[in-house]
Amino acid sequence: MSNPFSQYPSGQTRDRLAERRRITAVLGPTNTGKTHLAVERMMGHETGMIGLPLRLLAREVYDRVVKAKGSRNVALITGEEKILPASARYFICTVEAMPLDREVDFLAVDEIQLSADRERGHTFTDRLLRARGHAETMMLGSETARGLIQKLLPETHFINRPRFSELSWTGSKKITRLPRRSAIVAFSADQVYAIAELIRRQRGGAAVVMGALSPRTRNAQVALYQSGEVDFLVATDAIGMGLNMDVDHVAFASTQKFDGRQHRPLQVSELAQIAGRAGRYMNNGTFGVTGDAAVPSEEMISRIESHQFEPERVFQWRNPHLDFSSVSALMRSLEIPPGRPGLARAQVGDDLEALSRMVRDPDVSACLRSPYAIQRLWEVAQVPDFRKTLASEHAGLLTRIFLFLMDPSTEGRGHIPEDWLERQMGRLDRTDGDIDILAARLAHIRTWTYVANRADWLHNPAHWQEHTRAIEDRLSDALHERLTQRFIDRRTSLLMKRLRQNEDLMTAVNGDGEILVEGEFVGRLEGFMFVPDPRAEGEQGRVLRNAASQALAGEIASRAQRLTTAPDADISLSEHGRILWAGHPVAELKGSDNVLLPKVELVAGEELNGIARESVQTRLEAWLRVHVAQVLAPLVALRDATDIEGLARGIAFRLVENLGSLKRESMAEDVRALDQAARGQLRKHGVRFGAYSIFMPALLKPAPARLCLTLWALNRAGAEEDAFSKLPAPPTPGLTSVPADPAAPSGFYETVGFRVCGTRAVRIDMLERVADLIRPIIAARTYNGGFIVTPDMMSLVGCSGEEFASLLRGLGYRSQVERVTPPKAEETKPEEAKPEEPSATEETFEMAETAFTGQEETENSAEAETPAPAEEAAVLDGAQTNEASENEESSGQVEMEIWRPQRRRHGGGKPETNRNRKPRRDKRKTGEEQEPRGGKSPRQSERGHRPQQKQDRKPREREPDPDSPFAALAVLKNRVNGNGS
Repeated sequence: MSNPFSQYPSGQTRDRLAERRRITAVLGPTNTGKTHLAVERMMGHETGMIGLPLRLLAREVYDRVVKAKGSRNVALITGEEKILPASARYFICTVEAMPLDREVDFLAVDEIQLSADRERGHTFTDRLLRARGHAETMMLGSETARGLIQKLLPETHFINRPRFSELSWTGSKKITRLPRRSAIVAFSADQVYAIAELIRRQRGGAAVVMGALSPRTRNAQVALYQSGEVDFLVATDAIGMGLNMDVDHVAFASTQKFDGRQHRPLQVSELAQIAGRAGRYMNNGTFGVTGDAAVPSEEMISRIESHQFEPERVFQWRNPHLDFSSVSALMRSLEIPPGRPGLARAQVGDDLEALSRMVRDPDVSACLRSPYAIQRLWEVAQVPDFRKTLASEHAGLLTRIFLFLMDPSTEGRGHIPEDWLERQMGRLDRTDGDIDILAARLAHIRTWTYVANRADWLHNPAHWQEHTRAIEDRLSDALHERLTQRFIDRRTSLLMKRLRQNEDLMTAVNGDGEILVEGEFVGRLEGFMFVPDPRAEGEQGRVLRNAASQALAGEIASRAQRLTTAPDADISLSEHGRILWAGHPVAELKGSDNVLLPKVELVAGEELNGIARESVQTRLEAWLRVHVAQVLAPLVALRDATDIEGLARGIAFRLVENLGSLKRESMAEDVRALDQAARGQLRKHGVRFGAYSIFMPALLKPAPARLCLTLWALNRAGAEEDAFSKLPAPPTPGLTSVPADPAAPSGFYETVGFRVCGTRAVRIDMLERVADLIRPIIAARTYNGGFIVTPDMMSLVGCSGEEFASLLRGLGYRSQVERVTPPKAEETKPEEAKPEEPSATEETFEMAETAFTGQEETENSAEAETPAPAEEAAVLDGAQTNEASENEESSGQVEMEIWRPQRRRHGGGKPETNRNRKPRRDKRKTGEEQEPRGGKSPRQSERGHRPQQKQDRKPREREPDPDSPFAALAVLKNRVNGNGS
C-alpha cells in the first residue's frame, strides 16, 4: 500500500502553500476568547467552516452566527442534526461531521488538544493534518498541544492568548456553603442528581447540564442559570468544552472519572480545563472541592493556577485512506501504524468493534461481494452507540440496518423500511416517565436522528429528519420539565432573587388563609401562626418566612382587631385544650392552681405583638371564664355558693377539685357525719348521694363531660408534658358502659362520669340505677339476703354474661350457686319489685354504703337499712342452712346463682360483734326518729361495754324478729324435726 501520508502537503509544497494557506494555532487556557476570535475571523471571510468538539457548542455558535449573517447563509452539520440551506456560506459543525469536500476561505478546529484523546483523538488529528481553508486555517486549543503541532506542522504560526482573569484555589467547602454562581462538577448522572437534589432543598435549586442532554434541554437548563432564576449549576465535564456561562466558582464533587474502561484520577490539564470555566472575561474565578472529593496536591493547585501543564506526547491517528477491496484489506488498512514521530495508531473504537461483530454474521458476509458493499458496511458500523448498550446489542441493530440497505432485490441500493422505522420510533415517542426514562428515550432517538440524516439510507429522508427532530424536541422539553420540577424550587429561587434585589413583593392573603407572594404559594396563616409550605426545608423555610413577613404584618393586625370584637359563638374550645377561632388554634390551655381556670397561652408568632397581643390575650381569657361558667354552671355555682357551711363546704370543695364526681367510699366518714340539713344544702346545688358515688348528674352530659376531661388532663400534666398524648379516647356519648382501657390513667373514667368495674367502665348514674334494682331484692330476703341477675340490670349497663359478672365483682359482690325456691308470680309483681326512687330517703343510700361497698359499718350509721349482721349470720350459719336444704323436698326448688355483698372483716378476720342487735329496718317500720349525730347512738353506748359482751350475752331464748334470718333458720329446724307449723 502507498505511503499513508502522501496526501498531506510536504517539503517545498508546504512552503509554497504556507503563505496562501497560513496555519495559525491560537493556544491558551480557558477564558481567553479563542472561540470568539475564530468566529469573528470566520465571519470576516466570504465563506468559512468551524469544527467544534460538542454538538451543544456547535448549536450555540450556530445561533450566534445566524443572528449575524441570517439563517439562509448558515448551515449546522452534526451527526444528529443537519440544517443545510442551499445558499449556506458558513458551516458550523462537530469535528466528526465536517464536510472536508467543501472548499471554504476560512477553516478552524476548536479544542485541538483533543487529538490526544484515545477515543476521538484520531478525528481531530486528521483535521489538523488535512483540513484547510483557502485563505486561513486556525487551530484552537491548549498550550499542551504546541509541541506536537510544531513537530507535525513546522510552518504553523503560534499565537498565545493569556487568560483575561485570575484563577485561584479556595479549598474545600460544604455544598450548602458554596457561594452563589457556582458550578458543581460530578462525573456520573447519579451523583449529579443527588447534588442537585440537595441544593434544591437547601438553596432553592440548580440547573443541570450533562453531555447526554440534547441541545434543546441543555439550552433551557443553562437559561435558568444565566437568567438568575437559580444560582447553581450541577454538571459533568461537558462544561469544560467551551460552554460560556457566568460562573464565578467551580467546585469538584469528585476528582475521578470513569473513562469507559476504568476509574482514573483526572489529569491536571483536565482539572484545569474544567476549573477554567470560573471567571468570565475580566472577572476573577475560583475553584475548589466539595463533598467527598480529594483535595489536590499543592503542586497540582499551583499548576492549575499558573496554567502550566505537561505537553501532550502523542496524537492519536488512524489511516484516512481505507482499502475496501475486501474485509480483510479494510481491517489491515485500519491497523496501519502512522510511521511518523508524534503519532500513535488509535486503539480499537466502537466502530471497529461493531465491524468485527457484523462480519461474523453469515447474512452479512453473503452481502460483502463488492467494494461498494464493504464501504457501506463501514459506514453503518460508524453509527454511534448513543444508547451505551452492550456491544452485541448495538452490533445487532447495525446488522439489521445493513441488511435492509443491501436488500438483494434492490441490488444493494435498498432503504430502511418505513414501517419498521416507524415502529422503532413509535416506542420512543412518549413523554411519560421520570428523568432516567426520558433520558434513555432521548439517547435512543439520537441514534435514529443520526440514521435519518443519512440521506441515501431512506426513501424520504427529509420527512424522517423532521419526524426524529420533533420527537427529540418533545422528549427534550419533557426532560427539561422533569429536571426543573425535581431540582428547582421556582418559588424559593424567585423569592431569593427578589429579596436580594430589595424589590417590593406583591403579597396577598386569600380567603383560605393562603399567603401568595408574587403569585407563588409560600404558606398559610392559621389563626395568628404562619405555617410555611411543608415542602420548604432549611434555607427555603427561612426565605419563605422573610418573603411572607410583609403580608403577615397587616393581616395579623387585622385579625387581632376582628378577634377582640368577635362574638363568643365564633370561639370554641377543642377537646385537646386549644382555643379555636375561625377554625384555627389561636391559644392553648395550660394547667394552673385553679382547676376551673387554666392559663391561656397564645399560639402566635412574633408578628403578633404589642397592644394587639395584649388585646387578644385579654379577650381569650374573658371568653374562657364565660365558657367554663356556662358549660359547668352547676359546678361553678357550687364553688361560689354562700349557703353551704361546715362539713358540707368541705365536701363541696372536694367535688369542685374533682370536677363533680367522688367515690363514696373515699368520703364515707364525712358523709356519715353530715346531718340532713347539710345534705339538703348540697342537694339544692345538684349534688346526689349515690350508693357508689357522690356526683352531679348535670355534669354527665356530653358537653360538660368533655370540658371536665380537658380541665382534668391539663391539671395533671406537667409543664412540658403533652396533656392529651397518652389519654385513651373517651367513651362515646350515649353509651352506658365501655370496655375499660387498662392503660388509662387513674381518674380518667371518673372525670367523664364513669367508674371502672371489672373489665368495663360504667356510667355512674347507671350504676346507681342498678343499685336501685338490687336493694329491694336484698331487703325482701327473697334469696336469703342475696339477689339474682335480671335482664333489667344488664340492659341498664349494656353488657351481660361474664362482663356483667365482672362488673358485680368489681363492686364487691360474690356469687354462689344455691338451691332456692323461686318467688311466686304474685310475689314479684311489678309494683312490689319497683325500685325505690334514686332521690328517696337518705336511709336508702346509707344502706347501700353498708351493704355494697364492703366497708364495716359502725352503730352510729343510724340511717342504714340493710343490717350487715343478717348477711354475716347467713354466712356463719351457712352449714346449718345447707344441711337443712339437703333434707328439704326437692320439688319447687332450682339451682340459681345468688349474688351477695362480700364483707370484709377486721382484726384478722374476727366476726363482727353485736349480731343480735335489732334490725334497723324495724325502726323505719315503727317510725322511730333517728337520734341526731350530736347525741349518743346505741352502738356508741354499747361500744364501751364490748369487752363484756361475751360473758353478758344472753342465750337465744327470746323469739327473733320474724323478718330476720334467725327466724327462717328456726322454721327450717322445726320442719326437719317434725315440729314445724
